[in-house]
Amino acid sequence: MFLSNRSIALANLSVALNLILPLAASAGDLETKTSSSGMTLTSSAFREGMTIPKKFTSGGSNFSPELRWSGAPPQTKTFALICDDPDAPGGTWVHWVLYDVPSGIAHLAEGVATEGQLPSGAKQGTNSFFKIGYGGPSPPPGKAHRYFFKLFALDQSLALKPGRSASEVEKAMAGHILGETKLMGRYGR
Repeated sequence: MFLSNRSIALANLSVALNLILPLAASAGDLETKTSSSGMTLTSSAFREGMTIPKKFTSGGSNFSPELRWSGAPPQTKTFALICDDPDAPGGTWVHWVLYDVPSGIAHLAEGVATEGQLPSGAKQGTNSFFKIGYGGPSPPPGKAHRYFFKLFALDQSLALKPGRSASEVEKAMAGHILGETKLMGRYGR
């Protein structure tokens, strides 16, 4: 019996897939287990990978979106949040820096005030617009940008004054991160 080149190629492909797919699945499972801290971050404004409504952009009301999280490690003392756009033309653009959020808080209401210190004791840093608090997406016309809301559970207060930059907060967090999670939304004009 003679097999065509196509039949041989399909048979070889089938054998390769049967060998590779189980390995890929187990590698993916391992990655999920080792990279996940069990924390989740959600918003009633948008779901992971979906469009951020205009209300939460500089072209809308420029309100910060509602955020809710769970699964923080029990030793968590404070949280920090950094929202940035890695697709900005000049490099990563920071839209929000929030830190020293007390561990008893697991929710930020829509429209957090743009003040250096909030009633809860949480502090806000300076974004790339050189303003304190949230500054909504404002990409140039073209392809939609990705906006990452990154939440960090920390083992201590950062004890930084209000108005610090994202890089100063990241430096202060080094060695104190117990867990982290993120939520990504898209927006384009």
